[in-house]
Amino acid sequence: MLPPFQNGQFQQKFKTPPSYHSNVTPQGLYKYIPSTIFYLKLLLGPFRWLCLKAAQGKCDDYVWVHGSIWFAQQLEDLGCPIHIEGLDILAELKSPCVFVANHMSTLETFVLPGIIRPFRPVTFVVKRSLVDMPLFGPVMRSRDPIVLDRKNPREDLTVVLTEGVKRLNAGISVIIFPQSTRMAEFDPQKFNSIGEKLAKKANVPLIPIALKTDAWTAGKHIKEIGPIKAGLPIHFRFGAPKHVEGNSKDLHHAICNFILSALAEWSN
Repeated sequence: MLPPFQNGQFQQKFKTPPSYHSNVTPQGLYKYIPSTIFYLKLLLGPFRWLCLKAAQGKCDDYVWVHGSIWFAQQLEDLGCPIHIEGLDILAELKSPCVFVANHMSTLETFVLPGIIRPFRPVTFVVKRSLVDMPLFGPVMRSRDPIVLDRKNPREDLTVVLTEGVKRLNAGISVIIFPQSTRMAEFDPQKFNSIGEKLAKKANVPLIPIALKTDAWTAGKHIKEIGPIKAGLPIHFRFGAPKHVEGNSKDLHHAICNFILSALAEWSN
């Protein structure tokens, strides 16, 4: 049961170093119509609540974390166990950092704030359509994200480096999905090095995140509305901080291998 919202206090659900593991299984109707129940509860629960708070100008970090953990709780209600490794790495961080992760579904965008923000301030690099979308756009804008048009890669790189350094100098960590779009399979060839470039320019650590979030699959017509797989485990693994020096090709290769190794382990 999710505790009631209290402004000025972060929900502590995931603040459990070194790891978090839930043990849940689908119950009742969740076994048979998981997508219907999930989207109904999402719309009437955390999605509606976050949108109302944003419309009132009250979507601060405490609201953001509460909505994120409320969403994660609904996934666990579907019987999807959540496994998070490396929370001790977050607890021991002494500075802002750049997080780089594979991008599998919409799920991580909702859940990562509830994991990371109780430890450190954080924001995302996002595409412009997310901040311009009806209803949820004001929620995203309230997070002061780094917004990309995704039309000109050179211009996007300039925006990430310029705005990313500003956020990091202000003590705000940055989450980047170098794949640019959601992919069910991880392809290192489509995982660019923008995270390493930002970490090097800002002189901050880089932390890789491997994730498996295919419990929420992409939809055929609207990517954000796809089938929900009740009972499928959800995984997050935070790697040790990396310092970017000199030629970062070896580091980039190591980050890709970190993600590939985790995905292979979770697929067995």
